[in-house]
Amino acid sequence: MRMLGLALLAAGVLGFLYCSSQLSSLPPVPPGVELGDYVQYEAGKLELGRYAAAIGGFIGLLLAFFPQGR
Repeated sequence: MRMLGLALLAAGVLGFLYCSSQLSSLPPVPPGVELGDYVQYEAGKLELGRYAAAIGGFIGLLLAFFPQGR
């Protein structure tokens, strides 16, 4: 589980950095857009991907620190 956690942590960090770098070159999502409509914009897809990568990295961190559940 520790190796899976480290792999997930690395994938989360790399995904977050990739999405952040791609997001800087796009115009932002207009204000007032609902979360369900974010996938209609390229910047919204990258922003949701950034959050997913951060959550994946956090889960990987937990698995790396606590591989047996304690």
